[in-house]
Amino acid sequence: MSGSGGRRGSKRGHEEVSSGSSSSASSASSSAGNAKPKVMSTSLKRIQKELAEITLDPPPNCSAGPKNDNMYEWVSTILGPAGSVYEGGIFFLDIHFSADYPFKPPKVTFRTRIYHCNVNSHGVICLDILKDNWSPALTISKVLLSICSLLTDCNPADPLVGSIAAQYVQAREEHDRTARLWTKKYACGGSYPS
Repeated sequence: MSGSGGRRGSKRGHEEVSSGSSSSASSASSSAGNAKPKVMSTSLKRIQKELAEITLDPPPNCSAGPKNDNMYEWVSTILGPAGSVYEGGIFFLDIHFSADYPFKPPKVTFRTRIYHCNVNSHGVICLDILKDNWSPALTISKVLLSICSLLTDCNPADPLVGSIAAQYVQAREEHDRTARLWTKKYACGGSYPS
């Protein structure tokens, strides 16, 4: 009696598993119809891969990772490069990935105020790889390295703030003094600006 009951139970268990599988399959196919485009999953895989890489091997003086649990919203910190007018500063940046990433560039903005001809008062950065020269082969690590390079050598020929670019070219000492003051005032607190 117990043998047949065991078989019946195992057969019933098998039927439940089978029906559970078909139920799962049908719910998976119905949810696939409601799912976001495949680009979303491609972007998420790429973002997760870049997070693993930047966690294991971050660019010098940089860090980056998700803000809370949202993989599409990151926070980055860049330490002001030694020997630059930004030395000693801790600069926070927001990084926003779209569902089209890596086919479209991330949106990267300074949250910490910075006196720089290639960064405007809203934190927008004038950097060719964040616009027309973006390539899916680029990564957040490479973007952060480019931003660090911009902090060492600004590009007054392609400014977002013309007055700062003109001052950089025509009155470099005054420019450098102001940039150091801003770094001390806005970038030496070490906390994410609200």
